[in-house]
Amino acid sequence: MAETITRAQLTEAIYQEVGLSRNESADLVESVLSEVSDALIKGEMVKISSFGSFSVRHKNQRMGRNPKTGEEVPISPRRVLVFKPSNVLKDAINNDSYDLNLDEPHK
Repeated sequence: MAETITRAQLTEAIYQEVGLSRNESADLVESVLSEVSDALIKGEMVKISSFGSFSVRHKNQRMGRNPKTGEEVPISPRRVLVFKPSNVLKDAINNDSYDLNLDEPHK
């Protein structure tokens, strides 16, 4: 089963790679996640080069069906988060490449 990456692991990776203190690394992670969250809550698109795009899509009310009973049930309108990976990320995943060098321009 795949491992889950946590905020603490992201903080530790920044601490190891960049050399900021652990507190500064934690603040950086929180700041980035907060900016991304705030933009999405406002309905803005978030695009991270060589990684992908996050956007919020509006879904209208529709009729669904309870799989156990077969009864029709209204599904209320809502907003859903959508992630579209970049071609660079897709290629890296499909080629089992774990080293995404984001510093180099992609082809």
